[in-house]
Amino acid sequence: MGTFSRFAMAIVLLLVLLGGVFGYKFYQLDQIQAKFSQPRPPAVVEATEVVIATWQTSIQSIGSIRAINGVRIANEMPGVVTEVLFESGQRVEKGDILIRLNSEIEQAVLKKSRAEEQLASKEFQHNVDLISTRAVSQLAYDKAKAAEDSARARVQEAEAQLGKKIITAPFNGVLGLRLADIGQYLFVGTPIVEINMLNPIIVEYTLSEIELFSVDIGDPVEVTVAAKGSEVFKGSVTAINSSVTPETRTVKLRAQLLNLQQGLKPGMFATVRTFAEGPRQVVAIPNTSISFNTYGNFAYVLTENSVGQLVTERRTLETGFKRGSMTEVKKGLEAGERIIASGLLRLRAGQQVQIKQNDSSRDPASVRSGVK
Repeated sequence: MGTFSRFAMAIVLLLVLLGGVFGYKFYQLDQIQAKFSQPRPPAVVEATEVVIATWQTSIQSIGSIRAINGVRIANEMPGVVTEVLFESGQRVEKGDILIRLNSEIEQAVLKKSRAEEQLASKEFQHNVDLISTRAVSQLAYDKAKAAEDSARARVQEAEAQLGKKIITAPFNGVLGLRLADIGQYLFVGTPIVEINMLNPIIVEYTLSEIELFSVDIGDPVEVTVAAKGSEVFKGSVTAINSSVTPETRTVKLRAQLLNLQQGLKPGMFATVRTFAEGPRQVVAIPNTSISFNTYGNFAYVLTENSVGQLVTERRTLETGFKRGSMTEVKKGLEAGERIIASGLLRLRAGQQVQIKQNDSSRDPASVRSGVK
C-alpha cells in the first residue's frame, strides 16, 4: 500500500472519530435542551392572608436614662477633710451634711468681724444720740452709719466663707461612691461624691423630624432596658426640644418615668415606645412577606393565570409602622388578598406555585387584633 493510500485512510479514520465525538456532543446538547424545555414543577410555598388589625400608633426609638437632678458634688473652698458623715450608696435628704473641712481660720475671721461689727454699732448709736442735739456733724454721723454697714457686711462674708467649709446635699437623692477621705487636702473643685435623684427619673431620646409632628407633650411612653428584661416602665413626654439637629435631622425628647423600685439607673441604654395617637385600623402582613430594599419594598401576591394555574404577582408596597412580626401596608395590598408568607428570594414574578398544605402557623386570625 502506497504512502498516499495510508494517508487517505488516516484522514478517513480521523474524520470518523471527530464525527463521533461531535455527534455525541450534539446529542448531549439536545438532551439538555429537552430537559430545560420541560415545564418546571410548581414551587411549594407558604401563604398568608392580608388582614385588618387594630393598632395603637407608636414610634420606637432608643435613648438613655438620666436623673432629673444628678451632679458630682465638689468643694468651693480648699481645705483638709476633718469629718466624713456619709457612706457610699446612702440615701440623703436636702441639707444633710456630707463633709466638713478644717475651718479654724474662717472661725477666727468670723469672730473678728463680729467684734468689729459690735464696735461699729456702738459708735453709730453714740452718733445717733449726739446728732439730735447737733453735737456732731452730719458727715460724722454718715461715716459712723457706713462703718456699721460695712462691718455687718464683713460678718456676712465671714459666715458665708465658713459655711462653704461644710458640704451638704443639694437635693434628696442617692449617693454614689465616696471619693474623699479624712485628712485629704481638697483643692477647689475636687470631686467628693456623685448624687442622683432616682424617682422620678427621665429618659432622653431622639425622633426623626418626620415623626416630630405626631408627638406632643403628655403622650404616654413605655420604656424597657436590657437589665430588666421585659419589665415595662411607663411615663409620659415632658419636653420636646425647640430645634432639630441639622446634622441628623432629629429632635430630642424627654419623658418622665416612675422608678419606685429604683431599678432604672442614669446612663442605662433604653428602648422607648411613644404612643402618639389612639387605636386605628391598619392593613398588616408579616415582615417575612416583604422584601425590603432601596429600590422599593414589594411582596408576591397569589393570582390565577388564564389557564387557572396559581402564579405569583410582584406588587410594590408603601409600608408604615412595624409591630413585632407585622408591618403596616399603606398602599399596594387590600385586606383578604393572599400573599407569599416567606422565602421570597427563590421566587420570581409570574412563577407557578403550589401552596403548602396544613400550615396552621400562618393563621391570620391570630393577628387581627394587632401585635404588641
